[in-house]
Amino acid sequence: MAAEDSGVDATGEAGDGQPGRPPSETGRSPAGEALATDLRTVCDGDVRFDEYTRVLYATDGSIYGAQPAGVVFPQNTDDVRAAVRVAADHGAPVLPRGAGSSLAGQAVGPGCVVLDLSRHMDAIRDIDPDARQAVVQPGVVQDDLDAALEPHGLRFAPDPASSNRATIGGGIGNNSTGAHSVRYGITDAYVEECEVVLADGSLIRTRDIVLDSPEWERIVSEDDREAELYRTVRALVEDNADEIESRYPKLKRSVSGYNLQKVIRTTEDGKQVVNLSKLLVGAEGTLGVVVEATLSLVTQPEETALAVCCYDDLLEALAAVPDALACEASAVELMDEEVFRLAAESTEYAEYAEPIPDGTAAALMLEFDSEVIDDLPDAITAATDRLVEEGAAFDALEAFAPAKQETLWKLRKAAIPLLMSMEGDPKPYPFVEDASVPPDELAEYVAGFQEVLEDHDTTAAYFAHAGVGTLHIRPVLNLKDGDDVETMRAIADDVTDLVVEHNGSFSGEHGDGLARTEFNPKLYGPDLWTAFQELKSAFDPDWRMNPGKVVYRDEDPTDIREHLRYGPDYASLEPRTALDFDDDGGFSHLVELCNGCGTCRQTDGDVMCPTYRATEEEIATTRGRANLLRAAISGEIDPEELYGDRFQEEVLDLCIGCKGCQSDCPTGVDLAKLKTEVKHQYHEREGTSRRERLFANVDRLASLGSAFAPLANRATELPGARTLLEKTVGIAPDRTLPTFRRETLVDWYAERGPKVDPAAATAGVVLYPDTDTNYSNPESGKAAVEVLEAAGLHVAIPDLGPTGRAAYSQGMLEVAADQGRALLADLEPFLERGWSVLFVEPSDAAMVVDEYRSLLADDRVEALAANAYGVCEYIDRNRLDEAIAFDGSEMADTALAFHGHCHQTARGADHHAVGVLRRAGYAVDPVDSGCCGMAGSFGYEAEHHDLSKAIGSLLREKLEDSADSMDGTDEPTVVAPGTSCRTQVGDFEGYDRPAHPVELLARGLDAAQ
Repeated sequence: MAAEDSGVDATGEAGDGQPGRPPSETGRSPAGEALATDLRTVCDGDVRFDEYTRVLYATDGSIYGAQPAGVVFPQNTDDVRAAVRVAADHGAPVLPRGAGSSLAGQAVGPGCVVLDLSRHMDAIRDIDPDARQAVVQPGVVQDDLDAALEPHGLRFAPDPASSNRATIGGGIGNNSTGAHSVRYGITDAYVEECEVVLADGSLIRTRDIVLDSPEWERIVSEDDREAELYRTVRALVEDNADEIESRYPKLKRSVSGYNLQKVIRTTEDGKQVVNLSKLLVGAEGTLGVVVEATLSLVTQPEETALAVCCYDDLLEALAAVPDALACEASAVELMDEEVFRLAAESTEYAEYAEPIPDGTAAALMLEFDSEVIDDLPDAITAATDRLVEEGAAFDALEAFAPAKQETLWKLRKAAIPLLMSMEGDPKPYPFVEDASVPPDELAEYVAGFQEVLEDHDTTAAYFAHAGVGTLHIRPVLNLKDGDDVETMRAIADDVTDLVVEHNGSFSGEHGDGLARTEFNPKLYGPDLWTAFQELKSAFDPDWRMNPGKVVYRDEDPTDIREHLRYGPDYASLEPRTALDFDDDGGFSHLVELCNGCGTCRQTDGDVMCPTYRATEEEIATTRGRANLLRAAISGEIDPEELYGDRFQEEVLDLCIGCKGCQSDCPTGVDLAKLKTEVKHQYHEREGTSRRERLFANVDRLASLGSAFAPLANRATELPGARTLLEKTVGIAPDRTLPTFRRETLVDWYAERGPKVDPAAATAGVVLYPDTDTNYSNPESGKAAVEVLEAAGLHVAIPDLGPTGRAAYSQGMLEVAADQGRALLADLEPFLERGWSVLFVEPSDAAMVVDEYRSLLADDRVEALAANAYGVCEYIDRNRLDEAIAFDGSEMADTALAFHGHCHQTARGADHHAVGVLRRAGYAVDPVDSGCCGMAGSFGYEAEHHDLSKAIGSLLREKLEDSADSMDGTDEPTVVAPGTSCRTQVGDFEGYDRPAHPVELLARGLDAAQ
């Protein structure tokens, strides 16, 4: 249903501007304003109809995009009921939504009132280990549920790759599954009861009911919606029994259409039981809004093992799937050569592809678990004998250690992000990617699929769940081209015929949505299609619940070609930029790399996205910012918005430049780089503020502070000084400010001189005197000198200017470039002599290794980047610690909680300090702690102080967890290489400012040495 057909003008807007609060107001239409006003009157949760919110919720993980009317964030079931009733009064469609990671367009609805159930309705109501059941609200993230179940040895069986952000409600809507469906099946097998809000706002509880029992008779004797539903469902199932038997595929995975084949079952004692919960699973929110679910659970195997069998031909690998299943594997996954090639070329995934033998065209990955297999080594041996020695595979890898298994699983799960990061507009898009056929027909089906691709002059990548006959086959198309859009529909039509021919299902995992609903009549035939329509009408008489998904009215058909995010009418601006975006395919291409999968919504592990973790606001995700940037460069919103105060404050200023998206975003959307460019362009138009200039030139400020120390330190403690700083430059009065040393690190070293004879040195290195180390905390610099000299290195600490990091972070690119060129000139003589440049501060190392490449057109950049290292990185790479004598008594009773810097993580350099500290004798727990939230100047800024502290509180929780895991340590000895991180932790109540890792190494140096 289009927005103009819904009775709602999708331009109603409201709000006031910061993450955690509704966004700013702009103009509102009368229809949208009336709907929004009525929703606010009855709902306790936020109601947002502003333009930015509509853009944020216009897309999901699919190829589709359409703005809703607005978004409601229900706090409870009463809010859901009230919102549904108000929407009904206004004739507005309703769309329940979780994380928005759906791949078929289920979470996209033009003109809909979106109910974001992920914000508040995320409680785990009850866990009953004895009954192996849990009661949850729909917004619970699956990994969070599994974490709560882990102490009981239980988990929720379906395991989609998106489990770290996907919600249980979304999984119920899509009938989700995952790699282990060979053993466990899909979601509908595990949903026992549901509390559901119907289209009229009424509330029912679905559960097992024995047909013709007293309970049945009591329900159907009433004159209400629930009674009508039960009568209709029973009649539809009984009247269409033959069609249900013949038309529904006999597969472990079939999620197209409605579950008429599962809603009534016969028990072991011969009773017929109806459970409408089975209909709600896979209904994609078209029958009602699930607000609570009772789930059955499975036990967690104690051990697993993997075998990866390699083939030089894809069809031979597929033909071997029945043999793999005969080995009693719990998972049988496939990867093809395109995945291996892209992984090998990727910085992030190259290490995972290294074990794959050359010449592997496809690989089958078999997992065995200890609940099914008594002897895992014997099972692996038997599988490799069958598939390699007696079969067509030419080699096999074995993995028993959890770490090695995790590496192989990461390679398998990397398939989608790797494929979607292809350069250029043609991409392997999802629209026929999860058809399922019987596993023994898989090879024949794929051969037929390849003929379809040849007929349409395109190619595809192949991966995923071969053991259940579900391959994610993604044809490569350019959906910005009208001909390719027509090709997409033609391929979908041909593949549907192929699926029917092989007794399969058009969707085995990702559901119907906007991508596949059009083809359900062909899959199920006219009788069942009519039954679907009657079922929809019984639940939703006005067809307002997520219209156009699963089923449609004949007069208003769903079309796979409509509401495309990138259709033939899409066009984007390619702005002139100060930074070089050539390696990214251009500014607009980097923005458009966001495929909406929502990895930036994960909250436990990695770095991305710290502001979302603290605010739980979509606008604070990498996806949200990318969507708004895309909307601006494509004209969906006024392109001038990019340079307006609202966009700067609500979208860009809340990106703290952690660079987590560089390493964690599956498709590599470098939002920190995009932000810096747009901030620069904003400054070109509007100028810079006093505070921005102050922080951009912090090295000069620190130099003055050092020159006037200790008086400069006392000045900030004078009565009224902090209030003055807040009012004049916006510095938070509660934040601990840096203090300055009269003797700088450079001065100290000039007086001290090197202790290693250059003629006897093993190498020469420059230790870069960053602002904090030089002027405020020289201890870490002095410690670095001691450790490096203990390893026999000749150290130089010349008086060098800033790298430009501070100016770059403020979007002041001309200043940053000038500083960068000056630094290159000063370092050139050292680089020509073959010296390396070492950094105590990780953000400065990242600046010269990463940012200089796009900031400076200078041949010397690559020479510096190739010879620039963090101090501990350099020690680790060259194993210099092996030449150092450490006093073991210093480390004996010291357990360290290591918090790595975001910029180190982004460039894969966060592990070096851990390795060196461990070899020196320390017990080290590398905490998966995300971002500290300080982010240079961000944590000092008054308007960002609360958010900075909120992000920091998440770090503190991780540090306390680390203490609990380290033999009952009351408080961890925190070690952190980043200046910002040490400042943030030092401001935690009860915590001292942490030391730099190199300081711990220096403390452990043998006294004699």
